Amino acid sequence: MLDALRVLRDTASGVDLPADVARNASLDIERLSGLLKPYLVADTLQAAGRTPGIGGRAHALLPMVHVDEADDNRLVGHVTFGRYYLGGFGAAHGGAIPLMFDEIMGRLSNAVGRPMARTAYLNVNFRAITPIDVRLRVEVRHDREEGRKRFLTAALYDGETVTADATALFITLKPGQR
Repeated sequence: MLDALRVLRDTASGVDLPADVARNASLDIERLSGLLKPYLVADTLQAAGRTPGIGGRAHALLPMVHVDEADDNRLVGHVTFGRYYLGGFGAAHGGAIPLMFDEIMGRLSNAVGRPMARTAYLNVNFRAITPIDVRLRVEVRHDREEGRKRFLTAALYDGETVTADATALFITLKPGQR
């Protein structure tokens, strides 16, 4: 279902519809929403954002990063920003890139049995155009820990060109925090 939603999201982002087609599509989307609505659950029980085995953790907004290799302190994967993430002129929207970095850096920060942490800051530098519909490599490193602080760095590559890089600080949650 999520794969189909992502295809719909990318397709809807790239169309110029006549009014009657737009009305019919809206009715179909409303019908599908009505079909799903009886199955709404509390946010602590929903799959979206909480299902690590499903691409994007089953969250339709997140760019899907596929992990190719990982260990305790490093992760390498790939991502393709579809048309949904278009900022203009073939480039991924600047807001989609920090979203992707936060997701994948958080994944490494909380990996290998480390206690849960949350993002304290995420600093992103845009170095070159990040194209859509191109397979891009992302590399993340867990650099060090100081008490409850975890420092990570990441870079996004189009071939050998760094399109963006990031530094982040994640803070380990205190007992009882969520």
